[in-house]
Amino acid sequence: MVYEHGESAKRMPEWMRRPIAREGSYETVRDLMKKLELHTVCQSAKCPNQGECFSSGTATFLAMGDVCTRNCRFCAVEARKPRPLDAEEPANIAQAVLLMRIKHAVITMVTRDDLHDGGAAHLAQIIRAVRDASPGTRIEVLTSDFRGDDDAIDVVSDAMPDVFNHNVETVPRLYAEVRPIAVYDRSLAVLQHVKQRHPVMPTKSGIMVGLGERFDEVVSVMQDLRAVGCDLLTIGQYLRPSRKHLPVTEFVHPEVFDRYAEEAVALGFSAVASAPFVRSSYHAGEMARGTTEASSLSGGAHGVQLWK
Repeated sequence: MVYEHGESAKRMPEWMRRPIAREGSYETVRDLMKKLELHTVCQSAKCPNQGECFSSGTATFLAMGDVCTRNCRFCAVEARKPRPLDAEEPANIAQAVLLMRIKHAVITMVTRDDLHDGGAAHLAQIIRAVRDASPGTRIEVLTSDFRGDDDAIDVVSDAMPDVFNHNVETVPRLYAEVRPIAVYDRSLAVLQHVKQRHPVMPTKSGIMVGLGERFDEVVSVMQDLRAVGCDLLTIGQYLRPSRKHLPVTEFVHPEVFDRYAEEAVALGFSAVASAPFVRSSYHAGEMARGTTEASSLSGGAHGVQLWK
């Protein structure tokens, strides 16, 4: 049986049913993003946690527009010809971070294969702008693979974000179907290159499950990530953004997420978040600090779990 995001709740397993928080500063964050002409991955990727995060006054910024030059079959971000880079975006993101008093800013990006450096210089400029505006804010970047261009990767990592994140997303066997333009080994090489250049900079990656992968394949990906020095790991349930996207083949039971977490801890990850609603930037600040206080992050019995 296959499932899709937005189906009637009665067709979803019990552990996938959850209220969407929209209280507090939800409207404030949304309106600020609109005023500064910024995008959030929360909205563009239809993240199920956006109500909770917006209500807490946090957001993950989506740099370089809201369209992508690739067409991954799991992603809700639109794929078409993007607009030119906005020269005001670094300053606007920095202003939003300052106004929202963000302590841990996550800045992700659309893939920009149309640019000679994949947008690396622009992302580095954003990092520096945020650092100048709010020196106390920790900065996490979630990048594309920059087509394996080490020079572009260096431009971003040399801007010294506090965390460098690049997601492998799925197991190698499913790449042709899930990420047809991406290359598994190339994604591993991005993380390896950053760790070799900046050994103390935490690196992070994420995996989606529910696309037809086997348990042993996910463990193998974990082993590959640890082999290239990856420190932090997120594992979450894939949800189908629309009928145009890949169907969900399985809603993975929370107990399986617990088993994944145990495997990750045994392999030596400094922190892991493994649960159905986990996404790359969900409670990223707590995860980067390696907290063991899982209960403080949990939205329910099967919430985020972190170990150190």
